[in-house]
Amino acid sequence: MIRCVVSGSGRPGPRKYVLFDVDGTLIDAVSNQRRVWRTWAVRYGLDADEVYRVALRTRPVETFAQVAAGRDPGECLALLHELEDEDVRSGVYAAFDGASELLYGLPPGAWALVTSNYEHRVHGRFARTGLPVPEVIVDAAAAEEGKPSPAPYLRAAARLGARPADCLVVEDAPSGVRSGLSAGMTVWSVNAAAGVEGAHRHFASLREAVPHILACVSGPREDAAG
Repeated sequence: MIRCVVSGSGRPGPRKYVLFDVDGTLIDAVSNQRRVWRTWAVRYGLDADEVYRVALRTRPVETFAQVAAGRDPGECLALLHELEDEDVRSGVYAAFDGASELLYGLPPGAWALVTSNYEHRVHGRFARTGLPVPEVIVDAAAAEEGKPSPAPYLRAAARLGARPADCLVVEDAPSGVRSGLSAGMTVWSVNAAAGVEGAHRHFASLREAVPHILACVSGPREDAAG
């Protein structure tokens, strides 16, 4: 049994902190990501479906190495960044059902965002979807190693002044779940028919998870099967 709220910390402020992934967890960006990678692939004369299949499971630099080994990685990354920034400006974004209620319902200082994207894009997407932005955002530039390394989640906890054991991670992807677990945190997965391997608890949608996450911060205790 995993105790949601850790008692006896003796510290002021929230006794439990929530660390959210962004894309796929709070923001539905699947169609945007597919469109960006398709455009990128066409520019290089590559098979768009194959490029996207690789991009789903690897970081951009690793994707370039697999699908465009003969190309300059810096050039590949610059084009990807250009396309992603344009998508933030002109693409259509939607927050997952329950995201607004959830984030506005959390106390300030009790939550953070941990993303493999960049902070300026998070601000753009959240402005487009009406979601509040927390004080702490750990993006791709803020940690030496990305997910599945524990570094991003540990950095977020440190910036919040929280112990890893007091943190709940909410994720949708295997690499993010592994990152949270390696950081010594409780991890819940959302937005998939089946739970991600290793997650302590799973919800088919973010909406289903909302009352449990809010209770995790405000309630005295919740136990989660795992």
